[in-house]
Amino acid sequence: SEPCEIPCLPLWDSRLQLAPDQKNYKKNEEVMLSCPEGFQPSFTHVKCSSEVQSFTRGKPVYREIWNGRDSKGAWARIRSSVECIEVLQVVPGTFEISSTSIKLNWTCRFPDACQGMRAMCRLAAPSSPPCEAEEVNGEQMLHGQAGTFTCSPLQPFTEYSVTISLPPNETLFSWLFMTEETVPDKPEELWLDPNRGSLRWKALPSCKGEIIGYQLSITARNAGDSGVLEMERLRLNGSVTEHRLPERSPGRSYAVTIRGLTAAGAGAALAREFPTGSSDTPHPQGISCRSVRDIAPSQGTAVLPLRPIARPSEAAREHQLIVATTHDGSVTESICAGQPQLFNGSVYLAALLNLTAPTDFVLGDGSRGQGHHNAALRPGCDYTALLRLVRLSPQAEKFTCVCYSFSVGKCLLARGAQASLLHVPFCQPGSFPGNELTQGRCGGVLLYFGLHRSSLDLEAIYGREASDILRTPG
Repeated sequence: SEPCEIPCLPLWDSRLQLAPDQKNYKKNEEVMLSCPEGFQPSFTHVKCSSEVQSFTRGKPVYREIWNGRDSKGAWARIRSSVECIEVLQVVPGTFEISSTSIKLNWTCRFPDACQGMRAMCRLAAPSSPPCEAEEVNGEQMLHGQAGTFTCSPLQPFTEYSVTISLPPNETLFSWLFMTEETVPDKPEELWLDPNRGSLRWKALPSCKGEIIGYQLSITARNAGDSGVLEMERLRLNGSVTEHRLPERSPGRSYAVTIRGLTAAGAGAALAREFPTGSSDTPHPQGISCRSVRDIAPSQGTAVLPLRPIARPSEAAREHQLIVATTHDGSVTESICAGQPQLFNGSVYLAALLNLTAPTDFVLGDGSRGQGHHNAALRPGCDYTALLRLVRLSPQAEKFTCVCYSFSVGKCLLARGAQASLLHVPFCQPGSFPGNELTQGRCGGVLLYFGLHRSSLDLEAIYGREASDILRTPG
């Protein structure tokens, strides 16, 4: 019979290795197939045979066929190509990589060939200062036909190699991974260069991610008027390590925070205080807001003496008037430097003002506008009002705020109240501070105004005896 030829490409994989390796084979001669490292042939052995294709004038016409034996030892007709198939299947699109771990799913397509399979995770290259990383003990035996290999804990922004192999030294899978970036460490050094009049800092190393920039926050105060806050937020390029301070003058102090930026976000902040001028010059330690006159608890109003923050040379800018029910200085700074959560009950936008000259502004008159409400002030509450001017540029945000602090006293007279005359034998001169009707001259009778089905909290203000004799009509 005529010898058989191995089919040409593209029918059979060109990577196939045949033993014996020859062009022609006899009928029923077994040929052993193998593949490069990490691959297995779809059939381990093949042999040539023939079958009747048709009959011509009563005689059979034969055609050449190939049969293959799979890994289980069964022979079957080869009806498609013979290929070199990866023993281990790991799909790159399924990798799960974080800043501290690498996770991959694997499938063994030839279970008999995966005995003793081992996965190993190592640093791709030795680390060096300042970004030193410890070697990871990531070695694991893999069992079964499918599973998951996880390598952790790892260093962020570091290259690792993951290898899955068979003994003694057959590599089934090898890949280089870069762990994800995370936020950088806190800067270590920040100082004021008096000769250059600038802030300087030590550049952060790209250990946890590429340093793409720095966030710098500067709060300036004057000893003469600590109720004025000048706050500036800047984003500087990652190669910058210096920023010139604006308007340095004696008695002016700076509170500075700096943090590094990677693609993962901003890291922890380093904070420093820098006074300027002589050591004898007093420096403000906190906010001391301006006082407010003409507070009317019964009307729910107060008059603020506002002055424009914008310089005359600047284009007219819109001033925001923000009100907070607090005297907390740290909250005041946060409101000045950020975008306050408006109309949440404790912080709200009272007015938008185009100030060009000093103005006495009535806070709490109830007026409304687009996005703001000058709500009436509530008796018994502490208030801080901030006149705020925002200046924006591509790389900086500058906020200038003037704060006013005041308290609205308890109000004994309410609109629409009902009056009752009550005998008050315990009343002494000056018992009702702030009440023009009784201050310094109690006469044994209290003129009381009570709302329907409610009362003023006399017990809280004047004691339990007043509360006991109170009777609310209706």
